[in-house]
Amino acid sequence: MKTNKSLRFETLAVHAGHGIDPSTGAVVDPINLSTTFERDVDGSYPHGYLYSRNHNPNRNGLEAALSALEGGAGAAAFGSGLASVTAIFQGLQPGDHVLAPSDIYHGTANVLKHLFAKWQVSASFVDMTRLDTVRAAMQPNTRIVWIETPSNPLMQCVDIAAVVEIAHAGGARAIADNTFASPVLQRPLDLGCDMVMHATTKYLGGRSDVLGGIVITRQDDAHFAALRTAQLFGGGVPSPFDCWLVMRSLPTLPYRMQAHCANADKVARFLNEHPQVSAVHYPGLEGNAFHAIAKKQMSGFGGMLSFEVKGGKDAAMALAAHVEIFTRATSLGGVESLIEHRASIEGPESKTPQGLLRVSVGLEHADDLIDDLAQALERASN
Repeated sequence: MKTNKSLRFETLAVHAGHGIDPSTGAVVDPINLSTTFERDVDGSYPHGYLYSRNHNPNRNGLEAALSALEGGAGAAAFGSGLASVTAIFQGLQPGDHVLAPSDIYHGTANVLKHLFAKWQVSASFVDMTRLDTVRAAMQPNTRIVWIETPSNPLMQCVDIAAVVEIAHAGGARAIADNTFASPVLQRPLDLGCDMVMHATTKYLGGRSDVLGGIVITRQDDAHFAALRTAQLFGGGVPSPFDCWLVMRSLPTLPYRMQAHCANADKVARFLNEHPQVSAVHYPGLEGNAFHAIAKKQMSGFGGMLSFEVKGGKDAAMALAAHVEIFTRATSLGGVESLIEHRASIEGPESKTPQGLLRVSVGLEHADDLIDDLAQALERASN
């Protein structure tokens, strides 16, 4: 199907990147497992495919679909979200500087602190919710301003358009991790970002059964060409089956996100009134410090939240030990609700409050989720 950017999101989610199989008429895309493709007698590749690390029909379809859903000029898929992050930073040179938020996915922070630091790429981590702090932290050699909103795990929201303006004024590119929001709820490219990335493992895959990442670019420029080179030379591409799995989930993405948002809102409001909870981090709550900025740049507040239990780590761990519907597990964006003690996952360098539990609110009935948290809170207090 030739996608039209004027089509509404729900229609693009069903049709973008898909097509009728010309050889069989199949409505569902086949999985193309071949690693190599036939040359013509003159050495050319008449079907456009050379080797599966270069291109694959399933990966090409996924890249076309997510480029359309984010409103980009192109996309490059990778074998994981962190492979996407790494490929972006591989476009930097020794001596370059990255400005990133202090509340950031610890995997991204580790890539900067422990991998690229050895390549003489420096990074500063600042409170990106304060624009004056962002301006002050810009350096002459800043090449990327990394935006993560809502952030992991405190759900802080960054004014994307304002940070983009600061980045561009300083000669840097602005790149957003849009994993928590998905393109259903937030459009960083429309707000001026140069690139946007997702861990397709999360809401885009939606079923906790596939690993992947994607980077979408606003312009098909030299920076995106460098990313393509990292994809080709580095070889960190997703398998055809992994691409097919994500494509299978995209048609339901807008409706899943509606349900995730509705459930998370109910759970957040319950927790916000509970006497054993000292703080709820969810931008959908009117009293949240980031409610106004989230409302301005998001069409919904997402399915992720975190909350702090009175009594610190012991109380948080006790609560997590007593849940029956929630699963104690890392990751997010699946149909099932997950809960985890985030500081334990992040390790000894973590600055996350010890009493904090991060929650990925799934698609179960919201009242059952609330009942489960209520009984766990009660049992943890006894």
